[in-house]
Amino acid sequence: MEPAAVAAAVRLAVQEAVRTLRSSEDGGTVLSALGRLQRFLGGTDAPALPDEQQEFARLHLATVLRCLVSRLSPAWLELLPAGQLEELWASFFLKGPADQAFLVLMESIEATEGPSFRLMKVAELLARFLGAGRLTAVLEGQCRQPQEPAFPLFQETLLARLVGLPDLLGNQLQRENLTIFLPQNYFPLLAKETARALGTVVDSLRGGSDCSVSFVSQVLGKACVQRRHKEVLGVLVPQLTVLTEGSCLWQRVCWRLLEQVPDRATEAVLTGLVEAVPGPEVLSRLLGNLVVKNKKAQFVMTRKLLFLQYRHKTQELRSLLGYLALDSQRRPMLVQVLKELLETWGSSSAIRHTPLEQQCYVSKAVLLGLGLLDEVELRASREELLASLMAGVSCRLDSSLPAARRLGMVVAEVASARIQPEGPPLKFQYQDDELSRELLALATPQPVGDSPSRTSLQAASAPAETPEKGALGDGAPQTQPQGSDSEPDSDDEFVPYDMSGDKELKSSKAPTYVRDCLEALSACEDWERWEAALRALEALVLRSPAATREVSVELTRALLHLEERTSVVGFDGLRQRALVAVTVTDPAPVAEYLTSQFYTLNYSLRQRMDILDVLTLAAQELSRPGRLRKAPQPSSPGPPSWPDNAPAPAWRAVVEERIRGKTRRFSRGSARSIPAGDPNSFSAVAGYFFFPLIQRFDRPLVTFDLLGDDHLVLGRLAHTLGALMYLAVNTGAAVAMGKALLEFVWALRFHSDAYVRQGLLTAVSAVLLSMPAQRLLEDLPDELLEVRSWLADVAEQDPDEDCRALAVKALLLLQKLSDKLLPLTAP
Repeated sequence: MEPAAVAAAVRLAVQEAVRTLRSSEDGGTVLSALGRLQRFLGGTDAPALPDEQQEFARLHLATVLRCLVSRLSPAWLELLPAGQLEELWASFFLKGPADQAFLVLMESIEATEGPSFRLMKVAELLARFLGAGRLTAVLEGQCRQPQEPAFPLFQETLLARLVGLPDLLGNQLQRENLTIFLPQNYFPLLAKETARALGTVVDSLRGGSDCSVSFVSQVLGKACVQRRHKEVLGVLVPQLTVLTEGSCLWQRVCWRLLEQVPDRATEAVLTGLVEAVPGPEVLSRLLGNLVVKNKKAQFVMTRKLLFLQYRHKTQELRSLLGYLALDSQRRPMLVQVLKELLETWGSSSAIRHTPLEQQCYVSKAVLLGLGLLDEVELRASREELLASLMAGVSCRLDSSLPAARRLGMVVAEVASARIQPEGPPLKFQYQDDELSRELLALATPQPVGDSPSRTSLQAASAPAETPEKGALGDGAPQTQPQGSDSEPDSDDEFVPYDMSGDKELKSSKAPTYVRDCLEALSACEDWERWEAALRALEALVLRSPAATREVSVELTRALLHLEERTSVVGFDGLRQRALVAVTVTDPAPVAEYLTSQFYTLNYSLRQRMDILDVLTLAAQELSRPGRLRKAPQPSSPGPPSWPDNAPAPAWRAVVEERIRGKTRRFSRGSARSIPAGDPNSFSAVAGYFFFPLIQRFDRPLVTFDLLGDDHLVLGRLAHTLGALMYLAVNTGAAVAMGKALLEFVWALRFHSDAYVRQGLLTAVSAVLLSMPAQRLLEDLPDELLEVRSWLADVAEQDPDEDCRALAVKALLLLQKLSDKLLPLTAP
């Protein structure tokens, strides 16, 4: 039959059946019309010719399906008994071409407004459609090479409905939504059907038929762009991992699948893939040499995931760098990436303007990359790598953040040993923490065949192989074996004498007076006397305040210049506590002397930071409640005291019992005594501590420049000023101190060092906590507005996490302050 005659016959039959379906209310007539249409789907004993079936599916199926949906109602379904009509109606969607049936179902759901019988029936049919595996048929239909070019608008519509189904169904059904339509259920199902469709593609290629995975690539890319990569790739990658192992055809299909992902979705797909694969071998099987062929993929894998993002785990970094190292065409990229990583790691600007988490991320990538290079590649790039490494070490050791300095030390030790193993090893002293242990583990190769079970077994059996000498497990003495040449009176058999409780005899007696301590610390060559004076000084100062005030400045000068001449245990703590005791005893002159010495020549940075620490601790001690109350002296009159180990006499217990029995009490309230209020001793001397420190910070000296390289001391100064401000709460000088401190903060608010910015933010919080709310509103309204704007910028854009957290806390304090002031200013 001619194609024109086939088209005319099919069109005439479909028009007559559709007219009957739309107008007839007789069950038999509707059943007959559906039977005539079902012939074109091949579902009857006398199916239509193949050409007629193709013509029906190409031009008329969508019209028939829309007609069936429009007739859906309870009365129409009851035209035939026992649900026969409903099953026949559903068969047109479940057995015909899957792509058109899917689109008609989605179109019907979107066009239906509000909950209704038709909406729920169509939604239930769509759930049956998904549960019957019809998504595989939808994808397979787009993978087969059609005889005619596909209509682009049809593919775009189908793609949008496939990926956006959970959102569309959720908006329409709302609380009546079905479980299968939820994103956590639908996207794993979509991934499972995608794997089945790819399996059909592989079978077709083996049979010699051409196929295309372009549409599947678009589905995968759109799902990952919508942040559903975990649900999709979490199911798809394990299946592809098994299927690509030992099958070159499956590997080629996967390569083609990822090559045809649209450029706008390349980053999302590759990021999700790196997170989902178990190791670099699997990533290499799935990607192939995509980074060599595709510039966008190369940018994502060698730049975006390594330099612009830092949220990935160590295992993901290992997979990414290992992927670059597994092929000869990709290894030059690994060498280039490692050079750029070390250059970034050694950049002073990057250290100042990137958060610590990103610096740790780059450090892990550097160590992993160095472990993947062979000797030839290391030898060719040794000079360049060493130069970047040493520059980074120098910049990090100058950092004011302890974590950044420790990071530089660990990476320098490990990387230098890898780059130049024949040279002298670098060794630093740093505090061991979880990060340092992880970095060291990245550079430690695991020995082959050394399993944890074997190691634990050896460790468990080690004590049993080396029993203690002279004793068995049950405590009995060990007998000498026969034939032993050892003598019973040998020196090895003597038990060492326990000398742990012995005390070292000192030839010098501890000083009794403060002046004696001053003389011993100033010009004494008797080191035992010098150490005894240092240890006794704090107690003597607290015991003799009057004598201390006579020599307080001289004593402070001696302690400030004191150097450790012998190996005194706890020298720094003894010296600091003595300085704090002297400052607390005579605060005004000592604080005036210390603040003047802070900006004087010929002091080291360590001494200047010691001055700041002493001022902070002394101010804290002066402001402590109850400091002025003295404990009762032992010589005060009172009842006689009895030794702790001697029992009280019997008559004493009898007398106390009689007193309790004959005493009448009207109330048995709380026995706790209410502490008496004491004045803040820091209030009278706060100006001596604060104002001299803040007046000269912008005046550089020959050996000391706070606005230059000495940013570590500047950060400590900002923290100290904030602490002094906080301790001066409710004092007369608090208002003037707050104004001066806000000017100090405003002058340094854009400092490049994170430690300095942390100190400034702490100082702002101290001002908000210490100054009276009313005075803040009256005296500093413009400053408060500027501070709010600056804090908001820091909370959003500062690269340091601690700075962002401090800015948020300060904003909360400012908001509470505003809420508190609003009732006061309301008319």
